[in-house]
Amino acid sequence: MSKQKMDPQEHPYGPAVARLIDEFGKLPGIGRKSAERLANYVLSSSNEEANGLADAIRNVKTSVRRCSMCFNLTEEPLCRICRDSRRDQHVVCVVEQPKDVVALESSGAYNGLYHVLGGRIAPLEGIGPEDLTIHQLVHRIRKAGITELVMATNPTLEGDGTALFITNLLQNDPVRITRLARGIASGSVLEFANREMLADALRGRQQF
Repeated sequence: MSKQKMDPQEHPYGPAVARLIDEFGKLPGIGRKSAERLANYVLSSSNEEANGLADAIRNVKTSVRRCSMCFNLTEEPLCRICRDSRRDQHVVCVVEQPKDVVALESSGAYNGLYHVLGGRIAPLEGIGPEDLTIHQLVHRIRKAGITELVMATNPTLEGDGTALFITNLLQNDPVRITRLARGIASGSVLEFANREMLADALRGRQQF
């Protein structure tokens, strides 16, 4: 269901404020009232604060890119994790989104590399394997001599299906495929799991 918009010409503060409220309202989890509060905050802030917010948004859109190796977010050709020679270069943890990397890193229980798929296979939403970085993952495994692949897709129907698809692609390759222990409840997402839960899941990962 689309969020209701007000006719810019009918807003008591005019079309500029109406547009700002509508733009804030497009953010996930932001309803009409929250959008109005955010707009009022911007209006009451100083020019320096408002311009700082606008500059930060512009900067992140122009400077942040995908890591050329793992597809995590970075401002360099390679992300900080891929550049770190102290990490285990032969273990790759496969996740759906960059935010999952942040969640797993917070556990402090993993010292390998990552690969961000950019989503999960979801046929009902029109998302197929070709829309993800699965081809790049397979190429990376075969080229870099990866010995273990940790499947850390979310424990949902689509996440498990994506993990199974990748496992089938690599069934004849000499790579050990494990998955996070099911200390993470089925149907949950990594972003909302606490540090201890993620650490236990990483330590207790199982053969896929």
